Amino acid sequence: MTGEALSVARSIERPSREAMLQRDPSVHKFWLQNRDVFEEAWKQWEASECNFSGQIDSSLFDEKLRHAVESAWDEPSKESDVKALWKEVFPGVYETQFFNPERLSTLRDYLNRVADSNIPLRPPYGISLNRGGAMLDNRSEGYLAAPSFQAFYQVLMNNYMRPIGRLLFPDITGYDTQTFGFSIQWQPDTDTSLRAHTDASSVTLNVNLNLPGEEFSGSGVRFFDRETQKISELTFAPGTALIHHGSVPHESMPITEGERSNLVLWLYGESGQVAMPGIEHQLIDAKQRWSLPSTPSDGFAPF
Repeated sequence: MTGEALSVARSIERPSREAMLQRDPSVHKFWLQNRDVFEEAWKQWEASECNFSGQIDSSLFDEKLRHAVESAWDEPSKESDVKALWKEVFPGVYETQFFNPERLSTLRDYLNRVADSNIPLRPPYGISLNRGGAMLDNRSEGYLAAPSFQAFYQVLMNNYMRPIGRLLFPDITGYDTQTFGFSIQWQPDTDTSLRAHTDASSVTLNVNLNLPGEEFSGSGVRFFDRETQKISELTFAPGTALIHHGSVPHESMPITEGERSNLVLWLYGESGQVAMPGIEHQLIDAKQRWSLPSTPSDGFAPF
Protein backbone atom coordinates (compact mmCIF):
# COMPACT_ATOMS: atom_id res chain seq x y z
CA MET A 1 0.00 0.00 0.00
CA THR A 2 2.83 2.42 0.82
CA GLY A 3 4.08 2.64 -2.74
CA GLU A 4 0.56 3.06 -4.07
CA ALA A 5 -0.64 5.62 -1.55
CA LEU A 6 -0.79 8.52 -4.01
CA SER A 7 -2.94 6.71 -6.58
CA VAL A 8 -5.10 5.20 -3.84
CA ALA A 9 -5.68 8.60 -2.23
CA ARG A 10 -6.73 10.11 -5.55
CA SER A 11 -9.20 7.31 -6.24
CA ILE A 12 -11.01 7.44 -2.90
CA GLU A 13 -14.52 8.89 -3.10
CA ARG A 14 -14.81 12.13 -1.13
CA PRO A 15 -17.65 13.05 1.25
CA SER A 16 -20.19 15.43 -0.24
CA ARG A 17 -20.20 19.15 0.52
CA GLU A 18 -23.50 18.71 2.32
CA ALA A 19 -22.15 15.92 4.51
CA MET A 20 -19.12 18.03 5.44
CA LEU A 21 -21.19 21.09 6.30
CA GLN A 22 -23.55 18.98 8.41
CA ARG A 23 -20.57 17.26 10.09
CA ASP A 24 -22.04 13.88 9.35
CA PRO A 25 -20.36 11.09 11.40
CA SER A 26 -19.35 9.41 8.15
CA VAL A 27 -17.10 12.39 7.36
CA HIS A 28 -15.10 11.98 10.57
CA LYS A 29 -14.84 8.25 9.83
CA PHE A 30 -13.60 9.01 6.30
CA TRP A 31 -10.69 11.15 7.50
CA LEU A 32 -9.83 8.81 10.37
CA GLN A 33 -9.76 5.64 8.26
CA ASN A 34 -7.66 7.22 5.52
CA ARG A 35 -5.24 9.34 7.58
CA ASP A 36 -2.18 7.11 7.05
CA VAL A 37 -2.83 6.79 3.32
CA PHE A 38 -3.22 10.55 2.88
CA GLU A 39 -0.09 11.35 4.89
CA GLU A 40 1.93 8.93 2.78
CA ALA A 41 0.35 10.31 -0.39
CA TRP A 42 1.52 13.83 0.45
CA LYS A 43 5.06 12.56 0.93
CA GLN A 44 4.98 10.79 -2.44
CA TRP A 45 3.44 13.80 -4.18
CA GLU A 46 6.09 16.15 -2.85
CA ALA A 47 8.91 13.77 -3.74
CA SER A 48 7.78 12.85 -7.24
CA GLU A 49 5.07 15.15 -8.62
CA CYS A 50 5.20 18.54 -6.93
CA ASN A 51 7.69 19.89 -9.52
CA PHE A 52 8.25 22.91 -7.30
CA SER A 53 11.44 24.94 -7.58
CA GLY A 54 10.80 27.55 -4.87
CA GLN A 55 11.66 27.44 -1.19
CA ILE A 56 9.03 27.20 1.52
CA ASP A 57 11.21 28.46 4.35
CA SER A 58 12.15 31.51 6.42
CA SER A 59 13.05 33.50 3.31
CA LEU A 60 9.29 34.06 2.88
CA PHE A 61 9.18 36.35 5.92
CA ASP A 62 9.60 40.11 5.66
CA GLU A 63 13.31 40.85 5.92
CA LYS A 64 13.04 43.32 8.82
CA LEU A 65 10.80 40.97 10.78
CA ARG A 66 13.00 37.96 10.07
CA HIS A 67 16.16 39.72 11.23
CA ALA A 68 14.47 41.04 14.38
CA VAL A 69 13.01 37.63 15.25
CA GLU A 70 16.28 35.80 14.62
CA SER A 71 18.12 38.37 16.78
CA ALA A 72 15.59 37.91 19.59
CA TRP A 73 16.09 34.15 19.53
CA ASP A 74 19.85 34.70 19.78
CA GLU A 75 19.53 37.44 22.41
CA PRO A 76 16.03 37.81 23.93
CA SER A 77 16.84 41.27 25.30
CA LYS A 78 16.58 42.50 21.69
CA GLU A 79 12.88 41.61 21.50
CA SER A 80 11.95 45.32 21.56
CA ASP A 81 13.07 45.43 17.92
CA VAL A 82 10.35 42.90 17.12
CA LYS A 83 7.70 44.80 19.05
CA ALA A 84 8.58 48.05 17.30
CA LEU A 85 7.55 46.54 13.96
CA TRP A 86 3.95 46.08 15.11
CA LYS A 87 1.56 49.05 14.97
CA GLU A 88 -1.67 49.13 16.97
CA VAL A 89 -4.34 49.87 14.34
CA PHE A 90 -7.37 49.28 16.62
CA PRO A 91 -7.57 48.73 20.38
CA GLY A 92 -5.84 45.39 20.93
CA VAL A 93 -5.23 44.76 17.21
CA TYR A 94 -1.70 45.05 15.77
CA GLU A 95 -0.45 45.02 12.19
CA THR A 96 2.91 44.46 10.50
CA GLN A 97 4.48 43.39 7.22
CA PHE A 98 4.75 39.67 7.88
CA PHE A 99 5.67 38.07 4.56
CA ASN A 100 7.86 39.58 1.86
CA PRO A 101 5.43 40.60 -0.94
CA GLU A 102 8.08 39.74 -3.53
CA ARG A 103 8.23 36.17 -2.21
CA LEU A 104 4.51 35.62 -1.76
CA SER A 105 4.16 34.18 -5.25
CA THR A 106 6.35 31.27 -4.12
CA LEU A 107 3.98 30.37 -1.30
CA ARG A 108 0.88 30.91 -3.43
CA ASP A 109 2.31 28.79 -6.24
CA TYR A 110 2.99 26.00 -3.79
CA LEU A 111 -0.55 26.18 -2.37
CA ASN A 112 -1.99 26.17 -5.90
CA ARG A 113 -0.04 22.99 -6.64
CA VAL A 114 -1.42 21.54 -3.42
CA ALA A 115 -4.97 22.35 -4.55
CA ASP A 116 -4.28 20.69 -7.92
CA SER A 117 -2.76 17.55 -6.39
CA ASN A 118 -6.11 15.72 -6.26
CA ILE A 119 -5.29 14.42 -2.78
CA PRO A 120 -8.29 14.81 -0.42
CA LEU A 121 -7.75 17.88 1.75
CA ARG A 122 -10.19 18.91 4.44
CA PRO A 123 -11.51 22.48 4.20
CA PRO A 124 -12.39 24.48 7.34
CA TYR A 125 -16.01 23.43 7.74
CA GLY A 126 -18.42 26.29 8.23
CA ILE A 127 -15.89 28.91 7.13
CA SER A 128 -14.98 28.10 3.56
CA LEU A 129 -15.38 25.02 1.41
CA ASN A 130 -13.78 26.38 -1.73
CA ARG A 131 -10.58 25.52 -3.55
CA GLY A 132 -8.30 27.56 -1.31
CA GLY A 133 -9.51 26.32 2.06
CA ALA A 134 -7.43 23.74 3.95
CA MET A 135 -6.53 22.60 7.44
CA LEU A 136 -2.83 23.10 8.18
CA ASP A 137 -2.12 21.61 11.60
CA ASN A 138 -1.45 17.89 12.05
CA ARG A 139 -4.04 17.77 14.82
CA SER A 140 -6.72 18.30 12.18
CA GLU A 141 -8.44 15.72 10.02
CA GLY A 142 -7.37 15.79 6.39
CA TYR A 143 -4.57 18.29 7.02
CA LEU A 144 -1.89 19.38 4.55
CA ALA A 145 0.70 16.75 5.46
CA ALA A 146 3.31 17.64 2.81
CA PRO A 147 6.65 17.48 4.70
CA SER A 148 8.13 20.77 3.44
CA PHE A 149 4.98 22.67 4.31
CA GLN A 150 4.81 21.13 7.77
CA ALA A 151 8.44 22.12 8.42
CA PHE A 152 7.62 25.70 7.40
CA TYR A 153 4.42 25.66 9.50
CA GLN A 154 6.34 24.66 12.62
CA VAL A 155 8.78 27.56 12.14
CA LEU A 156 5.86 29.92 11.56
CA MET A 157 4.05 28.91 14.74
CA ASN A 158 6.95 28.21 17.11
CA ASN A 159 9.59 30.73 16.04
CA TYR A 160 7.30 33.60 15.09
CA MET A 161 3.71 33.49 16.24
CA ARG A 162 4.10 32.25 19.81
CA PRO A 163 6.89 34.57 21.02
CA ILE A 164 5.33 37.53 19.20
CA GLY A 165 1.97 36.73 20.78
CA ARG A 166 3.56 36.57 24.23
CA LEU A 167 5.36 39.85 23.59
CA LEU A 168 2.24 41.77 22.54
CA PHE A 169 -0.22 39.96 24.81
CA PRO A 170 1.55 38.81 28.02
CA ASP A 171 -1.65 37.29 29.40
CA ILE A 172 -1.66 34.44 26.86
CA THR A 173 1.41 32.82 28.44
CA GLY A 174 0.45 29.32 29.55
CA TYR A 175 -2.53 29.37 27.19
CA ASP A 176 -0.37 29.18 24.07
CA THR A 177 1.11 25.68 24.01
CA GLN A 178 -1.18 24.34 21.28
CA THR A 179 -1.26 25.37 17.62
CA PHE A 180 -4.03 25.42 15.02
CA GLY A 181 -4.24 26.83 11.50
CA PHE A 182 -6.21 26.91 8.28
CA SER A 183 -6.28 28.73 4.96
CA ILE A 184 -9.23 30.49 3.33
CA GLN A 185 -9.88 31.81 -0.12
CA TRP A 186 -12.77 34.26 -0.30
CA GLN A 187 -14.55 34.33 -3.64
CA PRO A 188 -17.65 36.24 -4.83
CA ASP A 189 -20.82 34.11 -4.96
CA THR A 190 -19.31 31.33 -2.84
CA ASP A 191 -18.17 31.62 0.81
CA THR A 192 -18.04 35.40 0.81
CA SER A 193 -18.16 36.49 4.46
CA LEU A 194 -18.11 35.38 8.08
CA ARG A 195 -20.53 36.94 10.56
CA ALA A 196 -19.43 38.62 13.79
CA HIS A 197 -17.74 36.17 16.13
CA THR A 198 -14.89 35.60 18.55
CA ASP A 199 -12.27 32.89 18.10
CA ALA A 200 -11.68 29.84 20.27
CA SER A 201 -8.08 30.99 20.67
CA SER A 202 -5.91 32.95 23.07
CA VAL A 203 -4.44 34.84 20.13
CA THR A 204 -5.22 34.91 16.41
CA LEU A 205 -2.89 35.82 13.54
CA ASN A 206 -4.50 36.61 10.17
CA VAL A 207 -2.10 36.94 7.21
CA ASN A 208 -3.09 38.30 3.80
CA LEU A 209 -1.64 36.10 1.02
CA ASN A 210 -2.81 38.23 -1.90
CA LEU A 211 -0.05 39.10 -4.34
CA PRO A 212 0.88 42.68 -5.22
CA GLY A 213 -1.56 43.81 -7.92
CA GLU A 214 -4.04 41.04 -7.07
CA GLU A 215 -6.89 43.40 -6.28
CA PHE A 216 -10.22 42.67 -4.64
CA SER A 217 -13.18 44.71 -3.42
CA GLY A 218 -14.91 44.35 -0.08
CA SER A 219 -13.79 41.58 2.30
CA GLY A 220 -12.48 43.93 4.99
CA VAL A 221 -12.25 42.69 8.59
CA ARG A 222 -14.53 44.64 10.92
CA PHE A 223 -13.49 44.82 14.58
CA PHE A 224 -15.63 45.73 17.60
CA ASP A 225 -14.32 47.26 20.82
CA ARG A 226 -16.55 46.20 23.73
CA GLU A 227 -15.34 48.99 26.02
CA THR A 228 -15.82 51.97 23.70
CA GLN A 229 -18.37 50.41 21.31
CA LYS A 230 -16.07 51.56 18.50
CA ILE A 231 -16.28 49.72 15.18
CA SER A 232 -13.56 49.84 12.52
CA GLU A 233 -13.19 47.97 9.24
CA LEU A 234 -9.59 47.17 8.41
CA THR A 235 -8.03 46.03 5.16
CA PHE A 236 -4.46 44.87 4.86
CA ALA A 237 -1.95 44.86 2.03
CA PRO A 238 -0.24 41.79 0.51
CA GLY A 239 1.84 39.91 3.07
CA THR A 240 0.67 41.96 6.04
CA ALA A 241 -0.77 40.42 9.18
CA LEU A 242 -3.21 41.36 11.93
CA ILE A 243 -2.81 39.85 15.40
CA HIS A 244 -5.28 40.09 18.29
CA HIS A 245 -6.78 38.24 21.22
CA GLY A 246 -9.25 35.62 20.08
CA SER A 247 -11.80 37.28 22.37
CA VAL A 248 -11.89 40.44 20.22
CA PRO A 249 -15.19 40.39 18.25
CA HIS A 250 -14.69 40.64 14.50
CA GLU A 251 -16.24 39.69 11.20
CA SER A 252 -15.17 39.34 7.59
CA MET A 253 -17.24 41.49 5.28
CA PRO A 254 -18.59 40.23 1.92
CA ILE A 255 -16.18 40.17 -0.97
CA THR A 256 -17.68 41.74 -4.07
CA GLU A 257 -14.94 41.40 -6.67
CA GLY A 258 -11.73 39.41 -7.05
CA GLU A 259 -10.45 36.92 -4.48
CA ARG A 260 -8.78 37.22 -1.08
CA SER A 261 -6.46 34.49 0.21
CA ASN A 262 -5.24 34.30 3.78
CA LEU A 263 -3.90 32.16 6.59
CA VAL A 264 -5.61 32.13 9.99
CA LEU A 265 -3.48 30.83 12.86
CA TRP A 266 -4.44 30.22 16.49
CA LEU A 267 -2.69 29.52 19.77
CA TYR A 268 -4.46 28.16 22.85
CA GLY A 269 -3.78 26.00 25.89
CA GLU A 270 -4.36 22.34 26.59
CA SER A 271 -7.87 21.07 25.81
CA GLY A 272 -8.76 24.38 24.21
CA GLN A 273 -8.19 26.59 27.27
CA VAL A 274 -7.83 30.27 26.41
CA ALA A 275 -6.68 33.39 28.22
CA MET A 276 -9.71 35.15 29.67
CA PRO A 277 -9.75 38.98 29.80
CA GLY A 278 -9.00 40.46 33.20
CA ILE A 279 -7.66 37.28 34.80
CA GLU A 280 -4.29 37.56 36.57
CA HIS A 281 -1.63 36.15 34.28
CA GLN A 282 1.77 34.57 34.62
CA LEU A 283 4.71 36.95 34.38
CA ILE A 284 7.72 35.72 32.42
CA ASP A 285 10.94 37.31 31.25
CA ALA A 286 12.24 37.76 27.72
CA LYS A 287 14.25 34.54 27.79
CA GLN A 288 11.13 32.56 28.66
CA ARG A 289 9.12 34.29 25.93
CA TRP A 290 11.67 33.22 23.34
CA SER A 291 11.55 29.54 24.21
CA LEU A 292 9.56 26.49 23.14
CA PRO A 293 6.95 24.99 25.49
CA SER A 294 7.60 21.49 26.77
CA THR A 295 3.90 20.60 26.61
CA PRO A 296 3.24 18.08 23.82
CA SER A 297 0.35 18.38 21.37
CA ASP A 298 -2.88 17.23 23.00
CA GLY A 299 -4.54 16.46 19.66
CA PHE A 300 -7.52 18.71 20.41
CA ALA A 301 -8.91 20.56 17.39
CA PRO A 302 -11.58 23.31 17.82
CA PHE A 303 -13.31 22.27 14.59
